[in-house]
Amino acid sequence: MMDLDLDAESDRPSNPLDLIERLASLNHWSFDRDSDDELSVAVTGGWADYHVAITWLSEVESIHVACAFDLRVPDRRRSEVLNLVSLVNEQLWLGHFDLWSNENVVMYRHALLLSGGAEPTEEQAAGMIKAAIDACERYFQAFQFVVWAGKSAREGLEGALLETVGEA
Repeated sequence: MMDLDLDAESDRPSNPLDLIERLASLNHWSFDRDSDDELSVAVTGGWADYHVAITWLSEVESIHVACAFDLRVPDRRRSEVLNLVSLVNEQLWLGHFDLWSNENVVMYRHALLLSGGAEPTEEQAAGMIKAAIDACERYFQAFQFVVWAGKSAREGLEGALLETVGEA
């Protein structure tokens, strides 16, 4: 294993979460700054309300974003949801979905590495949150189909990716 001797505690002019807190305020999202290193944001999407937890991890100089929606996975559907998580993750270029074992909820996760004292831009901060919400919006129905309609992972994914044209 490679051993790198780098000082992860670099001088930073500001806390990277300050920028994200400002972004939440500008978008009129409800938020709570749990501590200097944790920010919770509530975002209303088209399919669900999303709970976005943003954490500054100073030891690895990274902003971690976790986005979840209220959809508890019953034990009887756990295996099929894990299959769906795998299929969905194959479609993603940024981040990934997990089934969070402690609470049986599906969660999208992504991180932005800011090593060497790099500061995030407004565009990067907005892009991280947008990627999380977009992924949850895109695949929410797939998870619903599998959990509540008893569909297979493949059927859930195909149903969610079906693009409709026009309006009824």
